[in-house]
Amino acid sequence: MMLENRHSVAEILSRQPLFVGLSETELQQIAQTTREYRVQKNEIVFQKGESPQGMHLVIMGQIKLAIPSPQGGEKVMHIVNPGQSFGEAVTFLDKPYPLSAQATQDSIVLLIDKQSLLDAIDENPRLARKMLASLSIRLHELMSDIENCALRTSAQKVASYLAQECRNTGTNVCTVELGSSKQTLAARLNLAPETLSRVLGQLSKSGIIEVHGRKIQVLDRTRLDEAAR
Repeated sequence: MMLENRHSVAEILSRQPLFVGLSETELQQIAQTTREYRVQKNEIVFQKGESPQGMHLVIMGQIKLAIPSPQGGEKVMHIVNPGQSFGEAVTFLDKPYPLSAQATQDSIVLLIDKQSLLDAIDENPRLARKMLASLSIRLHELMSDIENCALRTSAQKVASYLAQECRNTGTNVCTVELGSSKQTLAARLNLAPETLSRVLGQLSKSGIIEVHGRKIQVLDRTRLDEAAR
């Protein structure tokens, strides 16, 4: 990773949902030991088994969290987008990373020092509540992913993913842009890449979606929700 020094870290932190509401003094205290890094596409941020130095926050790009297998494959556990954090749970537990992190795009990430983060949480109950909420959401997403992989058909998995991506649009038509490759998405859904392509083709033929490269336009949210059940 290449160390960056072009941005005001405190200003960046102030715009992130997790740190909104902190005072200028609190932001400066965290920023003093926070490092900004530029990560190239496919570059490893950290490997499974390494000791955590702090919490990571994605500013630009996208990071893939995955568990590597001895056979050379991987199970994608989570895709982290701008404004989202990762690595906080093991930071609190003081245990090695249980998975690896890799950039799927050229990215900029912040590494927030472990001790500075713990000090800020001790001083600010609001930050502690936000951190708990973030971890709770992550746990809920993990349980949904487990249910998705274990109990649903291939078509249900894909439809459920698209429906979840559209859940905050508030309209019957939305566009899902895949920030990572279809291969990465397939791994996240526990599907073979050709199975993902086949299911997308079926949904497109049914008039539920249209596929334009990495952009998937959902034409009928109601039918997509039905396909996900």
